[in-house]
Amino acid sequence: MPPGRTPVVTKRVSDDQSGKVWEFVRKQVSAGHQVYVVYPVIEENEDNEIKAALKMYKELGQKVFPELRVGLLHGRLDADLKEQVMRMFQNRGLDILVATTVIEVGVDVSNATVMVIEHAERFGLAQLHQLRGRIGRGAAKSYCILMTGGKVSETGERRLSALVGTNDGFELAELDLELRGPGEFFGTRQAGLPSFQFANLIRDRQLLEAAKREAAAVMAGPNAEVSRQEIDLALRHMRVRWHRSYGLAEVG
Repeated sequence: MPPGRTPVVTKRVSDDQSGKVWEFVRKQVSAGHQVYVVYPVIEENEDNEIKAALKMYKELGQKVFPELRVGLLHGRLDADLKEQVMRMFQNRGLDILVATTVIEVGVDVSNATVMVIEHAERFGLAQLHQLRGRIGRGAAKSYCILMTGGKVSETGERRLSALVGTNDGFELAELDLELRGPGEFFGTRQAGLPSFQFANLIRDRQLLEAAKREAAAVMAGPNAEVSRQEIDLALRHMRVRWHRSYGLAEVG
């Protein structure tokens, strides 16, 4: 974490406690700070009951915080309007910014100290961590509030508990790898299980790292530990045995 920042306090609440959350938001704004409120979708869908940014922007602005300046930012706005809204928020022309994950990266407003994420169970762990990174960018204490609605899956519980428990991105990345799988190394899938016969990237990490070091030592030869003949033999064996799977390894 860069110097001058304080760790973000992360709390989880159910959406039936929204009244308390909005009161906390009001107090933070009264203290001179700004707030993000994030939703997973732009518009409502008849097939589910997920709160949407467009509807909640109207409800928050007209019913919950009529005395505050509430803005809206989502991916369907044209580039000029997005920039205009973001500039207003950066210049403290807005108290609350209702948004989708369009704010996940590239947004830096040090005066924003609160992020409320509704339907937090719908977001991935890495995504939640990225969103949380939009606050805590100044010296003031910051808060990330994860609001959940309805039943949360076992995997969702693990994601939320991990985010509440740590601000360490490396620790969260390891859990994300465990939950989602690493995807393919020589393919196009970004999630799933690798095509290993026996190894597991989480369970066998130390063994795999040791194998990597040994392979690097062999390829750095010949030396006192390994002869030129042994290296050539190993390379011939790899080409015959593994060329079909790892032919890309010889590119370049």
